Amino acid sequence: MARITEIEIFMANLQPKVKRVDAIQSFVSQETPFVRVTDEDGASGLGYSYTIGQGGPAVMSLLRETLVPQLIGREAEDIGRIWRDLLFSTHATAVGAITSLALAAIDTALWDLRCKRAGLPLWRMLGGAKASVPMYTTEGGWLHIPTEDLVSDAVEAKSLGFSGSKIKIGRPHLSEDRERLAAVREAVGPDYEIMVDANQCFSRAEATRRAKVLEEMGIAWFEEPMPADDVMEHVRLAASTSVPIAVGESMYSLSQFKDYLTTGGASIVQVDVARIGGITPWMKVAHMAEAFNVPVCPHFLMELHVSLVCAIPNAPWLEYIPQIDNLTAEPMRMEAGRAFASDAPGLGIAWDEDLLNAARIDGLSARVTN
Repeated sequence: MARITEIEIFMANLQPKVKRVDAIQSFVSQETPFVRVTDEDGASGLGYSYTIGQGGPAVMSLLRETLVPQLIGREAEDIGRIWRDLLFSTHATAVGAITSLALAAIDTALWDLRCKRAGLPLWRMLGGAKASVPMYTTEGGWLHIPTEDLVSDAVEAKSLGFSGSKIKIGRPHLSEDRERLAAVREAVGPDYEIMVDANQCFSRAEATRRAKVLEEMGIAWFEEPMPADDVMEHVRLAASTSVPIAVGESMYSLSQFKDYLTTGGASIVQVDVARIGGITPWMKVAHMAEAFNVPVCPHFLMELHVSLVCAIPNAPWLEYIPQIDNLTAEPMRMEAGRAFASDAPGLGIAWDEDLLNAARIDGLSARVTN
């Protein structure tokens, strides 16, 4: 074991590979905070989180002014203790996105360091349930994309071995969503999964109305149909439809997931490692979902989530949305529609240091030493 002697923070701003539009927002950039933790033996771990276009400087400020100074001199192996201490030191701003995203950057760095010191890949360190996982793609299903392009993307994905495609819904009229989904279903047949994502845009009345159409289409899940903080409305919707309800990307604490699972409001848990606050709480949510016999299908960050879903038995899919390829020496390994967790010690992401340095945003970097 070794104590932490240096912390470095910096941020990169990544541009999406394709135009991304859903029912409530456009994904115009990915502000990506990084944290590098170095111990007294010279070993280091690199962690990160993200925001969709806004909030990155606020995360960096919380890291620089409040969280990072508390790490110097701490035992790097005490990951759970550090996570809880940092959470309670920011109790006035928790639970919330900024705090969780800052905690996640630190926590993932500490897990990267632990795995490197142990000589183990993250997926084996956390359980090693499987070496690979099927993927579904979201990248060709955005709300602005014409129907004919939705169809061609889904057909291509099926030919490549993907297990399903996610289609964004929330067009002004039900008939538009119906037409788009029907065209995809006709093209891919009954044995290919279609997921839909409303990005919290509906009232319960409208979500109930649209769920009837989704039942007709054999939809795999109905994602974020309503505002994610309204648990009971999701419970009522789930009780009224056979379509599984998926939630989680807009939730920031273990307790929020507990409320959904105990009330039956969620059939699919989509816990996001950055938004929940790191690997430490992500694993708690995953194990809790397993106790309820509920699958985990995490949101975004496929390059990190691939190791987490391979660590646990109750994760049937990984979401395909590539984003950090222009910061890595090699991409996540994919074959025949499956993603493979890296066997390299650490998080399994092959960062390119030159590319990381070139992508830094001026004025947001800092270094703290003992």
